[in-house]
Amino acid sequence: MHTIPLTADLICGALELERTAHGLLPHRLPARARAQCADPQLALAESQPSGVRLALRTRATTVELDTLPTKRVYVGAPPRPDGVYDLLVDGHPAGSASLTEGHTLTIDLGTGCAEHRPGPVGTVRFTGLADTVKDVEIWLPHNETTELVALRADAPVEPVPDRGRRVWLHHGSSISHGSDAASPTTTWPALAASLGGVELVNLGLGGSALLDPFTARALRDTPADLISVKLGINLVNTDLMRLRAFGPAVHGFLDTVREGHPRTPLLVVSPVLCPLHEDTPGPTAMDVTALGEGRLRYRATGDPAERAAGKLTLRVVRQELARIVRERAAEDPALYHLDGRELYGEADFAELPLPDGLHPDAAGHRRIGERFAELVFAGDGPFADRAA
Repeated sequence: MHTIPLTADLICGALELERTAHGLLPHRLPARARAQCADPQLALAESQPSGVRLALRTRATTVELDTLPTKRVYVGAPPRPDGVYDLLVDGHPAGSASLTEGHTLTIDLGTGCAEHRPGPVGTVRFTGLADTVKDVEIWLPHNETTELVALRADAPVEPVPDRGRRVWLHHGSSISHGSDAASPTTTWPALAASLGGVELVNLGLGGSALLDPFTARALRDTPADLISVKLGINLVNTDLMRLRAFGPAVHGFLDTVREGHPRTPLLVVSPVLCPLHEDTPGPTAMDVTALGEGRLRYRATGDPAERAAGKLTLRVVRQELARIVRERAAEDPALYHLDGRELYGEADFAELPLPDGLHPDAAGHRRIGERFAELVFAGDGPFADRAA
């Protein structure tokens, strides 16, 4: 077996690679952004490598990857499944693997306390690959912080050459991050990217799509051919701002993105249907009754009457985003809007309800990814490849 140096040209989808005592830790926000916010939820989300993958060209029949994941345990909640590593060969699914090894982070949602317990390195091993030159991708677990420790193969490896694909940079909330998807290549953005024939950089940040200026600057400074931002649900979840602040914050966020990408197609996507918060403000809280029964479920704690005081609901957010994009598009012809209910609406909820009240399951992710590809990448969609 050859030991392959873990270098940046083998890793796609990360904005930064941090050298640790064990190896490399992919980040989806740069250090300057991370330094501007001490929120542990953001730190956890951006270190989970949704969309990050190793991309190799090789004729190896066996590839091994040593990693040190961090497993999350929530006190009182059902156990979480181990993160999944997906293998693609020439773009086609070719296997999956998981690790039981790794650190353990135990989080008490009631007190906000967290305890970190160190654990061992583990190895994922993919064998029986064809003895031909091929492009091999190993997608890291989308919901499990993962340090890369070592890479081995039974033949030489080189970076995958530029395939001429457009780069799609996407930002959103936990659904974009991949919450409750079955695996990293079946989150809705990964599915949409595959169907659209583009290279994904996923800045979906669970619980953290909050119009933060440092996130806007990260989008501004990241090379991309296509950009989308899916906004709204986390602002309702956290009850972070009122309507008076929301509109100007959206304008400022888009202004910053446009500083680095003045003519790039930019799509603003409003929230998918979520009956919990359609007309009831946040904040969102755990349903302690369901938790006591071993089920994870959320509830809205706001009062619909509070909308009069400027509290945000999903219906209010959608109306405001549609207005802002409509007005800005008069001077920005590459700015587009998509109502999230076209991706997942009332009929979809009736067929594929949200198991915890907030997040789609694996079938829901597939529905949203396929819809996005159809509405955005195909036909007359805003990201359709006019040169194809």
